[in-house]
Amino acid sequence: MCLGIPGQIVAVADADAMLCTVDVSGVRRAVDVACVAAPGRPLDELVGAWVLVHVGFAMSVIDEDEAAATLKVLTEIGEAEAEMAALRLGLDQNATI
Repeated sequence: MCLGIPGQIVAVADADAMLCTVDVSGVRRAVDVACVAAPGRPLDELVGAWVLVHVGFAMSVIDEDEAAATLKVLTEIGEAEAEMAALRLGLDQNATI
């Protein structure tokens, strides 16, 4: 099963390509933020934001409490481990998640 997993945007990786570096439980990957970026606004404004990441795209901005609650539920049902393993094994450092 493929789920959205919470991550925090920590840097702009490539503004022209709409990519930001997202930290997902210690694993950092480039993620497409076109779906959550405000039109005409700099991507730097997203640094620090929490997002739900699914197949390489930030699908929505969430608050830190929602991120923590989602990670807790995913861990409890065993899905967080599978998602993190896929991130670690399936992608290199510069790939998108």
